[in-house]
Amino acid sequence: MVITELLERNARLYGSETALVEINPSDERDRAATWREAQLIELAQPNAPYRRELSWRTFDRLANRFANLLLSRGIQRGTKVGILMMNCLEWLPLYFGILKAGCIAVPLNFRYSSDEIKYCLELADVEVLLFGPEFVGRMDVIADQLPQIRFMFFVGHNGPSYTEDCLTLMGFCSSSAPPVALEETDHAAIYFSSGTTGFPKAILHNHRALYSSCQTEQAHHGQTRDDVFLCIPPLYHTGAKMHWFGSLLSGSKAVLLRGVKPEWILRAVTEEKCTIVWLLVPWAQDLLDAIESGRVNLDNYLLEQWRLMHIGAQPVPPSLIHRWMKYFPHHQYDTNYGLSESIGPGCVHLGVENIHKVGAIGKPGYLWQAKIVDDTGKDVTQGEIGELIVHGPGVMLCYYKNPSATDEILKDGWLYTGDMARMDEDGFIYLVDRKKDVVISGGENLYPVQIEDFLRKFEKIKDVAVIGLPDSRLGEIAAAIIEIKDGQSCTEEEINDFCKELPRYKRPRRIIFDKVPRNPTGKIEKPVLREKYCHGRLVEAQITN
Repeated sequence: MVITELLERNARLYGSETALVEINPSDERDRAATWREAQLIELAQPNAPYRRELSWRTFDRLANRFANLLLSRGIQRGTKVGILMMNCLEWLPLYFGILKAGCIAVPLNFRYSSDEIKYCLELADVEVLLFGPEFVGRMDVIADQLPQIRFMFFVGHNGPSYTEDCLTLMGFCSSSAPPVALEETDHAAIYFSSGTTGFPKAILHNHRALYSSCQTEQAHHGQTRDDVFLCIPPLYHTGAKMHWFGSLLSGSKAVLLRGVKPEWILRAVTEEKCTIVWLLVPWAQDLLDAIESGRVNLDNYLLEQWRLMHIGAQPVPPSLIHRWMKYFPHHQYDTNYGLSESIGPGCVHLGVENIHKVGAIGKPGYLWQAKIVDDTGKDVTQGEIGELIVHGPGVMLCYYKNPSATDEILKDGWLYTGDMARMDEDGFIYLVDRKKDVVISGGENLYPVQIEDFLRKFEKIKDVAVIGLPDSRLGEIAAAIIEIKDGQSCTEEEINDFCKELPRYKRPRRIIFDKVPRNPTGKIEKPVLREKYCHGRLVEAQITN
């Protein structure tokens, strides 16, 4: 089965039921006006300007309209269509319209600069581009430098002169299914790596991978038609979309929240009766900080139906989950591990029944296999550290137009993740660190995630990142970039005293107080920190014990 068939099934079986809700709490305008053709939208609460919704039937019809718009312009199957949009109600119908036309969807990171947008569009051979009003300034800079782009569609009002009005044009297109037969082996989407280890690579997936992610997600979190999924992370990333695929498979409602303030999250859970919430580590930390500071009173919200707190996209500090369970003891908890190269989360998952294994990323996910191997590709013995490799239906086809990089990461059908891990006696896998992030200091391997997890236990620390700084004697030293909680003060001496519980060789030799940068999916941007601190400004020529 291809994933578009699930949308068509839901439209047929649950047509009038709500599929998607958008909540934009910071916007006082009536955002329903974004859809120019009245027949394209169903407003359940026209008196609530921050809220819009779509039924399954309208969702499917909008996807058909956009597919037919592409076909009317002579767009052939296999054409790459870029999406440069913030989370909104239009995002998923347009994505599915691309798939229904037999084209390849190419979602773009909304934080990309003009140069990065241009680079990715050229790398992926994008010929059609959709973009929203938030990107006009960046697109103005490069619009005349993209000769390969045949059509630029603007999703919003009063677009630039070099664009066409996507939503108005869709109003003139048929809402019937386009005459395009799809196979699960057809190419479906190109996603870009997060860039935390270098410039983004283009990751090619087929329809089989997309559908398998629906199966994996629903198997892990047991979505039923009674569930309501709150989605906050960006839809351009595999993580957010593939978690929503569980809702697609179960035919249940999902809520797109445009904002991450703790009050907004709790209000959305209350008003929309959300049962599953996916949080990134910084948002969970902010919510707990708001509770503990008294800024948020949980008694003001209706949260009894909230059954699952899911967190992922990066290593999850066990201390964070222990704090969480103090305030939400009835919650199921789960974390998933994955990469864009493995069609997102789920190739390894903890499982809601394994709260006693907090700190582990879990066991191989539904339909997946996982192993930990040494540099020669042989299994390490239980408990030893090696590289995590995975095998399953969501493994990418290739890095698009990059065979050498593909050969480095794909070997005999196994995806080499670049993550160092170990396995305990019960078969649970624990991440140790990124292979490229390991700090080799005086011949000892230091794994930053282990040091970060320890430091996060200090009550004054909000966030922390550990990187290696060059040193003439030891080769590298571990430096801790520490972000302190709002309203707190802290000294280097306090941190060093706290670190006395660590073995001496693991203690960070440099303490830097600064903000910890994270990308939209919550991953620490360590290349940014290395660029900032690894050029001699903070490194001593000699570090003594």
